[in-house]
Amino acid sequence: MPAASALQGRVLDRDGRPVPGLTVSLDPRRTGCSSDTPVCSRTDADGIFRIIGAAPGDYSLSIFQNNQPIFSGQRVHIGPGEVVTSQIELGFSLPTGPASVIPHTPAEINSSIYRELSRHALNDGTILPPIQQLPTDAQLYAEMPDRYNVQMPDGRFPNAPAYKRYSGDARSEYVMGHWFDPFNRSVLKGDYPIFGQQTFFTFTGESITAVDGRRLPTPSSNYPAQPGEEPFFGKGGQFFFAQTFRMSFQLAHGDNAFRPIDWQIRITPVANINFLKVRENGVVNVNPAAGETRVDGWVGVQEAFFEKKLKDLGPNYDFISVRAGIQQFASDFRGFIFADEQPGVRIFGNLRSNRLQYNAAFFDLLEKNTNSDLNTFHRRYRQVGVANLYIQDFGFKGYTTEFSYDSSYDDATVHYDDNGFVVRPAPIGVVLPAHSIRSYYIGWTGDGHIRRIDVDHAFYQALGQDSRNPLTDRKANINAQLGALELSLDEDWMRFRVSGLYASGDAHPHDPKDRIARGFDSIVDNEAFAGGEFSFFNRESIRLTGTGVALNSPDSFLPDLVSEKDEGQSNFVNPGLALFNAGADAKLTTNLKLVTNVNYLRFMRTEPLEFLLFQNPIQHGIGVDSSIGVIWRPKLSENLIFKGGAADLAPANGLREIYQSKTLISAFGVITYQF
Repeated sequence: MPAASALQGRVLDRDGRPVPGLTVSLDPRRTGCSSDTPVCSRTDADGIFRIIGAAPGDYSLSIFQNNQPIFSGQRVHIGPGEVVTSQIELGFSLPTGPASVIPHTPAEINSSIYRELSRHALNDGTILPPIQQLPTDAQLYAEMPDRYNVQMPDGRFPNAPAYKRYSGDARSEYVMGHWFDPFNRSVLKGDYPIFGQQTFFTFTGESITAVDGRRLPTPSSNYPAQPGEEPFFGKGGQFFFAQTFRMSFQLAHGDNAFRPIDWQIRITPVANINFLKVRENGVVNVNPAAGETRVDGWVGVQEAFFEKKLKDLGPNYDFISVRAGIQQFASDFRGFIFADEQPGVRIFGNLRSNRLQYNAAFFDLLEKNTNSDLNTFHRRYRQVGVANLYIQDFGFKGYTTEFSYDSSYDDATVHYDDNGFVVRPAPIGVVLPAHSIRSYYIGWTGDGHIRRIDVDHAFYQALGQDSRNPLTDRKANINAQLGALELSLDEDWMRFRVSGLYASGDAHPHDPKDRIARGFDSIVDNEAFAGGEFSFFNRESIRLTGTGVALNSPDSFLPDLVSEKDEGQSNFVNPGLALFNAGADAKLTTNLKLVTNVNYLRFMRTEPLEFLLFQNPIQHGIGVDSSIGVIWRPKLSENLIFKGGAADLAPANGLREIYQSKTLISAFGVITYQF
């Protein structure tokens, strides 16, 4: 019988979880282990340790963490040829993260418990072979200096026949890629580093083809397109076509998985060509001689930034980073206040294993090209600040809430758009020099699900000051509110939705003693709500005839009476809105989705419209907005998307009194291809 003996066991924390990476020693003076010292061992990922080949005798068992004792003084007797199995329960809990950060106090160490589970002979009397040394790492693992350049089956080797992705019913773990293949491994898509092991290049190319046919209220100017036109309203048919090419180039350094990147540089130039055909003069350009058609193009830079991770804040990928340059940003879930691509500086990151996410950003806006909505290279003289905090699993698992503060400093400037129309200040009310606006937004929004119900909500309080509102011809203090709520329920392949939106309106624009502007307006909104781009009132801009301003702007439900959303200024003297929505989404197949919506819209107050149009009375009803659309992804991916829809707005009494009784219609289609 050999004289050698063994001690094995497991180390657990107070909650019964295994503690890895600890040194278990039979010599209280020895805090480290070596291959020639059979008196200590280290716990593995399951907290298990094994000391094999110890001489029989009495020992003092100790456990060390980074050379510091966390358990000691336990007397253990091991007999000749005997295996002792034990369990040690430490008096403290294992925190999230590596064992090197385990907190403990003397009281917790003293509360640790040692239990002997069993003793048995090392064998049943047979002669044991000599104890073999465990194989080294070099014997167990193959060195791979370049983990991205692994030999793949390509037909050049007898045991590695050429691989074809779809060959009958056969499937393989190997996927052969090519530099121009966006689906499999490609150096252009960041699957391989371009140099070293952590520097990657990613190219994304996108083609967006959009067409839009609509009928909108259009005045017949003093220079009508058709001779002999007498009615105030002319022919409202319009056709719009736009082709956009977007190319994004990204150079990034990092692990390419899990961990946030160390740094990145991204540049995204965008080219657009657009065509507009109308049926009246004075629409495509301020000069009626420009006729009824317009062809325009523009090249802008929508992204050009550098991002750097400043610090790792914990073992679970919590971090803080900074991004400087032209960048995409949305201040909330649905784009109610600010959603744009503008130059700025943004500090962002997360905490508590990504449960908390935060942003602090400042933007100095650029002017937009009027007909493409792309960035120009001229300052807008408007500064936007945003600070927000997202909290995941807020009260309910799966529900995320956001608290935010937004500000806008819009300086007093004069600006004409690319078609010759004055947009700043808005050409309404008293003709006065430009005015400045300081607006602030305090908001609470949420998105997620509470049990089976999907919930999306928002509330904003707007404050600030307009130095001289052009409609009321006086200084105004801002006090306006917006509230929105959407509830939806999934039943198999259907999703049913109901939602409502409230934007406060101004009731006293004609009262010279009233210096409060109560109509809610945003900074630069892009609302994905109540049908979004499929809704007529959200998609199309309805110009307020004879005024130089719009009843509403594209991609916005707010009837804010501004000249243009991007190039114009916010206006807090407006009628406000009440919206009620019901809709349903149907996933007809795995790649085809049907979207339906019905909206009922009303003005909250009509006094601003009556004051602006010199028309009294104007009733509150806007109308019923009905829409239907489809989203088809034939490849079950974002690489190719067909989107189309049709919508109409049946006017109620209020809209009829402003315009006509004709139903307004719109039909659109968008094809997006992405590499």
